[in-house]
Amino acid sequence: MSVPKTISPVETVARIDLSPLTIEEETPALTTAQPRPALPSRVAVVGNYLPRKCGIAIFTTDLCDAIHAEYGATELLELPVNDTEEGYSYPARVRFELSEDKLASYRQAADFLNFSNIDLVCLQHEYGIFGGPAGAHILELLRNLQMPVVTTLHTVLREPNIDQRTVMAEIATLSDRLIVMSKQSADILEEVFHISPDRIDLIPHGIPDQPFTDSSFYKDGFGTEGKDVLLTFGLLSPNKGIENVIQAMPSILSRHSNVEHEVMRIEARLISGSSLTDTAHFRPYLDPQTSTALVLSVPQ
Repeated sequence: MSVPKTISPVETVARIDLSPLTIEEETPALTTAQPRPALPSRVAVVGNYLPRKCGIAIFTTDLCDAIHAEYGATELLELPVNDTEEGYSYPARVRFELSEDKLASYRQAADFLNFSNIDLVCLQHEYGIFGGPAGAHILELLRNLQMPVVTTLHTVLREPNIDQRTVMAEIATLSDRLIVMSKQSADILEEVFHISPDRIDLIPHGIPDQPFTDSSFYKDGFGTEGKDVLLTFGLLSPNKGIENVIQAMPSILSRHSNVEHEVMRIEARLISGSSLTDTAHFRPYLDPQTSTALVLSVPQ
């Protein structure tokens, strides 16, 4: 199969006129590169934030740091959700704190954002971090905003219950764009929630940029030197299937005795009251640097 020739836009185009026979040369006009679109000058991000020990907090903090590094002129405000009365010792970027179970705080947050002349709100959505049935309190904030909203969906369920379906449907209605991190999530939005693909953006989940190294270098710090490490990390909940791995471990160990199962949990409900946990090493919350080292202790 022949490969079609690629013609450069600046290559001369020959035009032949048969009556009379002449050859005219025409050079297309060069198009100038379009300037990089500017971000809004004031962006507010709603979602958990460090030092709260939560996967969404790590993601949101990294997102804000990345935006600041790339677009330093953009002013970033962060609005975290507190799950305790005392809250957390947040950095200066945090300008307003929502109280998870107090509906009035969500309306107050909307008033704060409208008054602050925010150009764009970026919502980090996870059902479990907001108050109300299936996190419905966040709708009180979205309904009262006067600026565009871009929502990143961290969990997209193919079989949501009635509350989850209702909340997701209204979030989709109130958001100008929806960001997902996998094609499967995008497909679910289209098939289950009937959302137009034109409103969905797929941006794969980022990871820390680390060099490829020998995993043995990091294993000493976790007491797994000489072991084949099987790693489970992130938020644990009944629908994640962690119990299937734990149940399979005795069979795995009978054939591969050198395997060790590490479970890195972040604000997780520890599976307890069962001898199954004898085959897994559950680690408590780890700071981002230590978490990265544990991931790197697994062969790449």
